[in-house]
Amino acid sequence: MTKKWIIGIIALLIVGGILLYMFFGRNNNTPESDYTPSRISSNTTLAENTEAGNTSNSTNNSTAHEITDNVKTETKISSFSTPIVDDHENRINNIKITCSRINNTIVGPNEEFSFCEVVGEPTAEDGYKEAHAFVDGELVNAIGGGNCQVSTTIYNAAKKIDGVEITERHEHDKPVGYIEMGKDATVAYDYLDLKFENNNNFDLKLKAYMKNNKVCVDIYKSA
Repeated sequence: MTKKWIIGIIALLIVGGILLYMFFGRNNNTPESDYTPSRISSNTTLAENTEAGNTSNSTNNSTAHEITDNVKTETKISSFSTPIVDDHENRINNIKITCSRINNTIVGPNEEFSFCEVVGEPTAEDGYKEAHAFVDGELVNAIGGGNCQVSTTIYNAAKKIDGVEITERHEHDKPVGYIEMGKDATVAYDYLDLKFENNNNFDLKLKAYMKNNKVCVDIYKSA
C-alpha cells in the first residue's frame, strides 16, 4: 500500500505541473523580443557603436586635413657650390661643423639672415680647429679657418633669388682659390658678417653640406 500511495502522489504532482505550465505559459501573450533585456542592450550598443564610429571617422578626416594643411611644399630655387682647394683635415672639420649649423635654417618673410648669429663664434670647445684663414690680409692659422668658404657659397646662392636683398657683405683683401675675386664673402665673428633679407611672402630654407669635394648650398622655397 505504501508504494502505491507514493507512486500515486508522484503521478499527481507531474500532472499538476504539466497543467500549470500549459495554463500560465499559453496565456502570456507578450512576445519575447519585446522584453528580452539582452536584445535591447544589443540594439542600443550597435547604435552607439555606429554613432561613435561615424564620429571617429569624422575626427580622423578632420585631423588628416589639418596635417595636410600644415605640410609645406619645398621647391629648390637656388643652388651654388665652391670647390675644396685646401683639403687639410682641420679645415674640412671646420667646414663640416659650420655646414651642420647652417643646415635647415629657415628665414621667414621679412626676416634677416645673419651668418655670425646662426653659426656663432667658432671655439675649440665646439670642435673647431686651427686652419688657414686670411686675417688683415695675411694668411694665418686661426680657429674656424674655412668658414669664409661656407659664407661665400651662401652669398652666391642667396643673391640669385628674387626678393632677397644682401644687407651686409665683405670681400677678402686678397684672392681666394675657391672663387673669383669680388664674388666672395668673408666673415669674422662680431666683426664682419654676411646678412641678407628675405622680402618674399614665403620661407627660405637653407641646406648646407659637402659633396664631391665641394661645399654646397641649396635654398628652398617653403610655402
